[in-house]
Amino acid sequence: MTYNCFASCSFGLESILSSELKKLKFANVSAKVARVYFDADEAGIARANIGLRTADRVYIELAQFEATTFDSLFEQVGAVRWEDFIDQKAQFPVDADSVRSQLFSVSDIQSICKKAIVDRLTRKYKGSLPETGKRYNVHIKVLRDRVSACLNTSGAGLNRRGYRVSNVKAPIRETLAAGLVMISGWKGGALADPMCGSGTIAIEAALMAAGIPPGMNRSFDAQHWDGFEKQWREVHDAAQSINAQPYEVYASDVDKRAVSAASRNAEAAGVDLKIYHADVRDFQRSGCAVLTNPPYAARLGDKNEVHALYRDMGKAFSQNQRKYIISADQDFERHFGKRASKCRKLYNGNIRCTFYQYF
Repeated sequence: MTYNCFASCSFGLESILSSELKKLKFANVSAKVARVYFDADEAGIARANIGLRTADRVYIELAQFEATTFDSLFEQVGAVRWEDFIDQKAQFPVDADSVRSQLFSVSDIQSICKKAIVDRLTRKYKGSLPETGKRYNVHIKVLRDRVSACLNTSGAGLNRRGYRVSNVKAPIRETLAAGLVMISGWKGGALADPMCGSGTIAIEAALMAAGIPPGMNRSFDAQHWDGFEKQWREVHDAAQSINAQPYEVYASDVDKRAVSAASRNAEAAGVDLKIYHADVRDFQRSGCAVLTNPPYAARLGDKNEVHALYRDMGKAFSQNQRKYIISADQDFERHFGKRASKCRKLYNGNIRCTFYQYF
């Protein structure tokens, strides 16, 4: 069966996610704000979850409609054929989000939609719903009064690759890190992150170059659903390292705890990184591209220190070196000492950032 699906993503990564879906040979790929639609069967949903690097989650959209009142929401959610997926014993927690809509209370949306689904399923199954079986996570997305009634096939966010066994403060999300690598155009060769933190950017680059699908070492909700289990096993078993490119990825940090965390995470990810302890001010690898996520000035007192770091980075990096730097500081170029060849607006969590690209 073919389903109307979409993959959600961070603002600014829609075109990158669209390219991923087209490369994976999905049909009817269409980008919207923070989501990209596509058609997929059961095996395709497995391929999307296992193979997409920049998607946050993969959803099946069961219905789309306008709703500006809770009565209308209850009625239209209750008209969806939830029983096509959710059996009498299944768990079906309801999540929701609302953006620029008259129905803005997320807790009320969740409660009303849960009641509507319970009402429908109780009538269909003519009995109680113990919710002790497989998990079907319902997600109700409301954007400008337009409601999408969905099933979350991924479960936990796709950024949870399974390799982050050690952490540091304010790590960059794996899906964003993968997006930065893709935007940079790096496809192998030498790459360095001289402020690597827990190693996420370097690990995502190495996974990409090695051809290792990001979802190989984790589980997903839909892999246990009726009608999905066999296809999911076949897709997972067929997934392997393909089109691997030679790569040389360096990861360093001034914080020894970060270096230790990056080493443990790289080992868990199964990639070979050259990890070492060093200050970015002493960076000397002029023969490789640089892709990094330097500290942001979270407090007013941090600004002078962070701006001094940006100036030192400008001096340490070679002028002829390809450099890719994400920062929330709108004055980054002035302190770094050079205007970027190209800038791209992105979001790191809820923080609006600019991806500065020096070719």
